[in-house]
Amino acid sequence: MGRPGNMLEAGRWFVLAGVIAGLDQWTKHLVQQVLSYGESVRITAFFDLVLVFNPGAAFSFLSSASGWQRDLFIGVAVAASVFMSYLIVRHRSRIVFGVALALILGGAVGNLVDRVLIHAVVDFLHFHIGEYSWPAFNLADTAISCGAALLILDAWLGHRAHAAIAASQEPRA
Repeated sequence: MGRPGNMLEAGRWFVLAGVIAGLDQWTKHLVQQVLSYGESVRITAFFDLVLVFNPGAAFSFLSSASGWQRDLFIGVAVAASVFMSYLIVRHRSRIVFGVALALILGGAVGNLVDRVLIHAVVDFLHFHIGEYSWPAFNLADTAISCGAALLILDAWLGHRAHAAIAASQEPRA
């Protein structure tokens, strides 16, 4: 399989993913202890804590479907988690890539737990400015978004590194 040190490199990304999933579940539990479904508490002029259950995906996509979407989203989350786990092990020494995948994996697992246990995802962070409102989300969604941004950064840094290597190997006149 690989040397023990190599597996420890991958292990750190799985620990980070577990911490993210754990924090996500803990924050959702706390919010459910203090708020009732649909309740909102204004924290600032642009931020509220709310408690909503989203049976759909991001931006409540397919939330009004008859229930079949739950199994679809569970299947997608499981498949994505397996694929990300494979990538983590394969590219275990790449720091930015590893953090990115760990954030996405942790977020996916956090939301997966909700879908399996309560058939919807708990959302509680709600930002708004005037009449403009961003859909409520949670820590798992934040981790997934940050992980996606890091994947873009990692690709950009990798492209720059390859371009620099190629430029250094060009014959000089």
